[in-house]
Amino acid sequence: MDIIEQIKKLKKEKNAVILAHYYVPDEVQAIADYIGDSYYLSKVAVDLKEQTIVFCGVSFMGESAKILNPKKTVLMPDMTADCAMAHMADRETIQEMRKKYDDLAVVCYINSTAELKQYSDVCVTSANAVKIVKALPNKYIFFIPDRNLAHYVASQVPEKEFVYNTGYCPVHEKVQVEEILEAKRMHPAAEVLTHPECAEAVLKISDYIGSTSGIIRYAEESPKQEFIICTENGVRYELEKRNPGKKFYFTKTEPVCHDMKKVTLEKILQVLETGENEVFVTDELRENSGRPLEKMLELAR
Repeated sequence: MDIIEQIKKLKKEKNAVILAHYYVPDEVQAIADYIGDSYYLSKVAVDLKEQTIVFCGVSFMGESAKILNPKKTVLMPDMTADCAMAHMADRETIQEMRKKYDDLAVVCYINSTAELKQYSDVCVTSANAVKIVKALPNKYIFFIPDRNLAHYVASQVPEKEFVYNTGYCPVHEKVQVEEILEAKRMHPAAEVLTHPECAEAVLKISDYIGSTSGIIRYAEESPKQEFIICTENGVRYELEKRNPGKKFYFTKTEPVCHDMKKVTLEKILQVLETGENEVFVTDELRENSGRPLEKMLELAR
């Protein structure tokens, strides 16, 4: 029996479901029950009937799934798969900003640790950040941890005043204007589709800016046939699967999240066999960090 058949067999035996982010390797996406970005997967996790969730992504995603599903077992194929940006804020700065601004909402990107979420008012993803920030009654927004997404949201919600953090995604931060322009010279008919975690200079030369799921949807609906994709290269799998006749290009230095690529079929099989790498959060942390996550799901409806 090959590894894929073994995984399918164990899924049935263990009443398990596999969730995968668009950035994990192709073969992992191919065997997943649900594939999506952070927002989609956070919504899906709440309504699953299966008792065990195997979350193919990085640590903050597993934490969020456990917080929203405290009675379910959440397993991570690789416990070392992490997101550097998820740690790029701190409680002290949040408290300092609350003292400085009376009418302040701390808006926490879902790409953050549960520890950071518990000091926040609401969570957002790149897919719903603009909608949620617009819906908040507060005048001032302290957006953590990503400065690039914060600047993009601010440009879409000019009625709010933003306070910026210094965090960033090391993968999206490395996308370079020069390489995009080079790709554009090679493929002049291609549109540039960009994730808002990229730097402002990259957003300025883009034809479309949106979440990973937004990029996929735009490419699917567009009459154009060629696209330059400015986000992590794992999205290529879904783009090509949905659009067999279209062409997708990446910059010369392809954006790769090495933590996402730690997730393998062998590791999925191992956690299904052993039940190891289970995600745990304390009741206090679950309650405190669950509130901004639940508020996100409520406001994004």
